[in-house]
Amino acid sequence: MVNHHKTVRRMKSPVQNDATLVYTVPEAGALVGLARNASYEAVKRGEIPVIRFGKLLRVPKLAWHKMLEQAGAK
Repeated sequence: MVNHHKTVRRMKSPVQNDATLVYTVPEAGALVGLARNASYEAVKRGEIPVIRFGKLLRVPKLAWHKMLEQAGAK
């Protein structure tokens, strides 16, 4: 019997550890207690900073933590 299914290989991201420079939107929102949908709504309102790569959204860690620190200092 011959297996005609092609093997799909996924490329590993070059940076997949704690040293990544970005969060996904749900990850960033979870840091402040937001659920997935609430996180995306916060992005729409401009409350979570994002970088867009086409349709892909990422939250820069430095900008997000700086924003949170400034909010806590007020």
